[in-house]
Amino acid sequence: MALGEGSPAEHSAYAALETSMRQRLGRECLYVPSCRIGLYLALRHWCPPGGRVLMSPVNDDVIFFVVLAAGLRPVQAPLNPYDGSIDVDSVEEGVWSGLSGVITTNLYGNPDPVAQLRLRCDTLGIPLIEDAAHAIGSTVAGRPVGSFGDAAVFSLSKHVGAKTGGFLAVAEPGVRDELAAARDALLLPTRPGAELAYAVRPYAEAAVRGLRLVRAARTALRLLGQEERAHIRMELRPGELSRALTEAPDLAAFHSWVRVDMHDYRLRPGRTRLRRTERLLAGLDRTLAAHRAGTEELLASPWAAPDAAVGADATVSTDAVVGEGVNAARTVQPLFRVPLLVEDRDAAVAALARHRLTTGYLYDPPLDDWAGPDFTDPSPAPAPAAWFARHALPVDPRRARQVLSVLREAGARPAEVGADADVDVDVDVDVAPEELGSGG
Repeated sequence: MALGEGSPAEHSAYAALETSMRQRLGRECLYVPSCRIGLYLALRHWCPPGGRVLMSPVNDDVIFFVVLAAGLRPVQAPLNPYDGSIDVDSVEEGVWSGLSGVITTNLYGNPDPVAQLRLRCDTLGIPLIEDAAHAIGSTVAGRPVGSFGDAAVFSLSKHVGAKTGGFLAVAEPGVRDELAAARDALLLPTRPGAELAYAVRPYAEAAVRGLRLVRAARTALRLLGQEERAHIRMELRPGELSRALTEAPDLAAFHSWVRVDMHDYRLRPGRTRLRRTERLLAGLDRTLAAHRAGTEELLASPWAAPDAAVGADATVSTDAVVGEGVNAARTVQPLFRVPLLVEDRDAAVAALARHRLTTGYLYDPPLDDWAGPDFTDPSPAPAPAAWFARHALPVDPRRARQVLSVLREAGARPAEVGADADVDVDVDVDVAPEELGSGG
């Protein structure tokens, strides 16, 4: 079998997963080995090389490199300081007119203002691509996140916990075959060693945690040069990045950045991965219920965003969401992480670590502060994003009671929005490397 060609049996295995997601989303879905591959496929299909795409600066740096690998110029959007969503009204008109597409982030599962963005994209005739890696169970006006854009990408490493796989969902079913062929051309052959490592990884991780050897394991990885992140953001390596840009669009040229946190991101899945993924996906509704319950508890805490700006869905029509004066019942989203707003976030991370509670999925500093104008257009209003990135403490809703107990014991104070928007945002906190990036 030639490289890039999937066998009928392999595609049949994909079909079971795709059918499950299609029923949940109401759209044609294509299985991909990772969310990042799905996003690359979407960007290459819908956005012409050399185009500019609007995205959130509080985002995983792997996603930033995927955009660059697709031959596109990231344009950083102004954000809402309460929840890190795109502030549509603060995007300048001159920016809108120069865009080739928009990528939502749905950070931690809290939806971006997708109805407003959909209207803008329709007016401009450009694609809307939803990054729903954190938002597999979130809704807007009663509709699933991922059902608004021309395309949407999902990760099975987040709520599902498969540590592999994802979906590319499309509005137009007729493009599916073309995207499937493009996917197969990107995939690398299954490696027996990689499948074995995937099979034993959950047991190895459980053993390390049970024996309280997490720090020792991290130290060993660092000494062996295997830890890819010394800080929250990976190393930019601007000289190498400039050279890679001359080859874009080309995923291979950006491989050393895109693979971080997931070296198997473009590996053709074997039966072990697919079977475990199918089993875990079957339990998604139970997982979402647990996330929803924990989210509700965290939103009632002193550290929640004002007026529950995070984690709610007004179950009204899409048109009403765009308008003003909407009064409707609001339901709690099953957030992947709940971003509590803490004055001294780093101290809170340290306090949680002392109780063996790991903090992950931090995206600080914002991408424009980190990458600089050589590689991205900066946000015209960077202060809200910097403030949110510094104070957001992403909490696993399933650990809500434990985390709230530690924060109370530590005397953590809620952050006051805008109080220190101009502070230096370069940080270095001790968090688990496997949770720093998207993992999707």
